[in-house]
Amino acid sequence: MIFSSDEKAFKDLFGNFPQAGTVVWIGVRPKSRQPMEVLEETFANIGGLTGDRSNKGNADSKRQVTLIQAEHLKAVASFLGKESVDPALIRRNIVVKGINLNALKGKQFRIGEAILEMTGFCFPCSRMEENLGKGGFNAMRGHGGINCKVIQEGKICLGDSLEI
Repeated sequence: MIFSSDEKAFKDLFGNFPQAGTVVWIGVRPKSRQPMEVLEETFANIGGLTGDRSNKGNADSKRQVTLIQAEHLKAVASFLGKESVDPALIRRNIVVKGINLNALKGKQFRIGEAILEMTGFCFPCSRMEENLGKGGFNAMRGHGGINCKVIQEGKICLGDSLEI
């Protein structure tokens, strides 16, 4: 397929990121409906994070690791009329600041030693109403983060960069 110079220039924009993201929070869900375990570091295995209930070793799973933007947590808190929202209530594995996670669609990226690939968007469930209060589900709509699968195993720590 041959692209015009305008089409190529437009497609090139999808690879431009002004800065790397930074991991600011990590958590795993040991069991369904149980509190999250907040961590300073974790290990991404093929299938998910060590200690997370979704880690069943299934290399084909499209929801091995979930990420959300710190900036979106601020938006959700604002929609709820709160100063802040505890990331553990959102039940995503990793909170990252400084990069638009939605722009990672179809891309592979490195966090710490691990390489992940975005597989889709992480939509809120009815549990958000339970965890965040009335309107929690709607506050999360469009701000639920992304689902990823692990391409290369490795350690992920607080402060690690997320780079394309």
